[in-house]
Amino acid sequence: MRRLISWLPPLVYMAVIFAVSAQPNPFPEVTARVSDKVLHLVESAGLAALFVRALAREGLGWRDAVLAAIVMTSLYGASDEYHQAFVPNRTPAVSDWVADSLGALVGASVFRLVTSARGA
Repeated sequence: MRRLISWLPPLVYMAVIFAVSAQPNPFPEVTARVSDKVLHLVESAGLAALFVRALAREGLGWRDAVLAAIVMTSLYGASDEYHQAFVPNRTPAVSDWVADSLGALVGASVFRLVTSARGA
């Protein structure tokens, strides 16, 4: 049960990302006001934080959990960009993947800093 509680949030989050990526023009009112690179960064930061949480609960040390979460999130970002190649009105972009990877670094690092400050 603990494993399910640890891994369900990132899996659900990944499914939501996939569903949004499958839309030809998701959230046009938001993307008209906010750079899509910012959205990629924030979205990936959240996923990386969830990965760190799950990996740490699996017994990985913090350093390894953070590094693995960054890699996993970056790879998911790359797969998301590939997926967009098959969605009408969407195109894959290396710059989006870079924003995903930067978001992974930010999210995993901030999650660790916050948990460290809380004494975990």
